[in-house]
Amino acid sequence: MTDVGPDLTARGAVLRAPANRVSPQAIPFWTVSALLGDAVLVIGAALVWLLVPGTPGWAGLLVLLLAVVAVAHVVLMPRIRYRVHRWEVTDTAVHTREGWIGRETRIAPISRVQTVDSRQGALMRLFGLASITVTTASAAGPITVDCLDADTARRVVGQLTAITAATEDDAT
Repeated sequence: MTDVGPDLTARGAVLRAPANRVSPQAIPFWTVSALLGDAVLVIGAALVWLLVPGTPGWAGLLVLLLAVVAVAHVVLMPRIRYRVHRWEVTDTAVHTREGWIGRETRIAPISRVQTVDSRQGALMRLFGLASITVTTASAAGPITVDCLDADTARRVVGQLTAITAATEDDAT
């Protein structure tokens, strides 16, 4: 029996959603990030429409449609991502769920962790956020937990470092 709710059941094993949300500051961060990116796109398209000779008039409707989609993206995406994004670190695994249109769930056993990195760009610093990246011995690539409170990110990096140092298995 398979339940596709928050707890997934397959062959008697239960996979629950990761326990922790990202920082609430992720919503304004993702909003500003989307606003900056979408503004460049819409303004660029509008400039092409206005300044390139011979651009058909219907191209203005495409610019308007692009602007409407950009507004919807800026308003909806951050809130949906915040509801979906989850993470958890235990003594046995790193578990994440992310996405806003599609969903991706990743679980990496601690024994497969090779490195733990943290990142804090200028805009993230403004919002007091940081991301951690857990590189594993996996072809699927690293696991990233975006938009953690900066103090939480430092604590999680320390926790993962301590757990992996105490793990006897080889991460290859």
